[in-house]
Amino acid sequence: MTHVIIGVGAAGITAAKTIRELEPDARIIMISPDEYVHSRCMLHKYLSHERDEKTLSFIPENFFDAFHITWIQKKAVSINTARQEVMLEDDSRILYNRLLIATGADSVIPPIMNFREAKNVFGLRNLSDAQNIRACSEKANKILVVGSGLVGMDAAYAFLEQGKDVTVLEMADRILPKQLDETAGKAYQKLFEEHGCKFILGRKTVLSTMPETDEITSVMLDDGSLIECDMVVVAAGVSPSVECVKGSDIAIDRFIQVDDYLKTSCDHVYAAGDVNGIAGIWPNAMKQGKTAAYNMCGQNMIYEDKYGMKNTMNFYGLTTLSLGDGIAKDRDEVIVREDSVSYKKAILRDGCLSSILIQGPIDYSGIYQYLIKNRICLDSVKTDIFHLSFADFYGIDGTGQFTYQVAGI
Repeated sequence: MTHVIIGVGAAGITAAKTIRELEPDARIIMISPDEYVHSRCMLHKYLSHERDEKTLSFIPENFFDAFHITWIQKKAVSINTARQEVMLEDDSRILYNRLLIATGADSVIPPIMNFREAKNVFGLRNLSDAQNIRACSEKANKILVVGSGLVGMDAAYAFLEQGKDVTVLEMADRILPKQLDETAGKAYQKLFEEHGCKFILGRKTVLSTMPETDEITSVMLDDGSLIECDMVVVAAGVSPSVECVKGSDIAIDRFIQVDDYLKTSCDHVYAAGDVNGIAGIWPNAMKQGKTAAYNMCGQNMIYEDKYGMKNTMNFYGLTTLSLGDGIAKDRDEVIVREDSVSYKKAILRDGCLSSILIQGPIDYSGIYQYLIKNRICLDSVKTDIFHLSFADFYGIDGTGQFTYQVAGI
């Protein structure tokens, strides 16, 4: 049995390791043009010079040898499902019995004048992006970060640590708009401003200036103001990496379509991680890699953890956990607690926890994701929402044994 995996990210690596555990004698081939296996969550550490290419890795140095895995460091360009083969950039072909597509996602550069042509405009998604940014930043001082999501703020933090002049441009009226509410966002904005970061909120770029050097030197906003810059980092979203799938029989609707077993529309072909659009966070990608591996090895396993609305962050010592979309609807109950060390906000809908945001100490918060994901009714729970623990659902049955009082916990 030959298992081929396209991609060496969290989903692909976890799948390869799981296959080896399930099938000690199987042939495993991984395909990716990357020079190094790396954690995209740590790319900002590379920008700030805290880590290099090798220390970005999340696997042991001897991983491929230890698990007897062949890593072909080339780009997969197409897939022929009828012949069960993957075509590479050098026209070579790799046959498979089972195939996993775990190609992740790529940065999106918006169609703003000169942004896609300029030599000093970059997305930040892969190590190659970070390498190009780091090289350009050595001679750049005024850096414009477009987008204030987690990737954008990670980049801004890295540049501030190097003493760069950093401006963050955000279309919304606050930073981290998808993760935080106004109060939590302002807390981070204040910390960043104290370290020299400038913010322009509620504005967007409409024009740019690019002389014959093919590098943007300034951008114009929709209010007519100008921002001078030596480099632009765009953190305005991602798109699934499906180039190698186009032209094949594998169904795509922006993302690769998969069933509950992570199988695509074609037999023997699976997809895991960002490329299938189920959830875009690291733990989910690893779980998908494991699930796909079991199914590739003939051991049926349904992927059930489709909850991906989780974000954690820590800037300048301030930690935040955000679960759910944070949007309150009519008749929702919104509970807020704030003191000198923390800010907490919970949204309850139909007796169940819908979202929770905790800024400050986040110890013992593991229960909240379970409550939200499984829609556990809290009507009978007397404990304050911000002090819940699994102990609140623990009782004693008629035989004197400990048991959880809520089904499923």
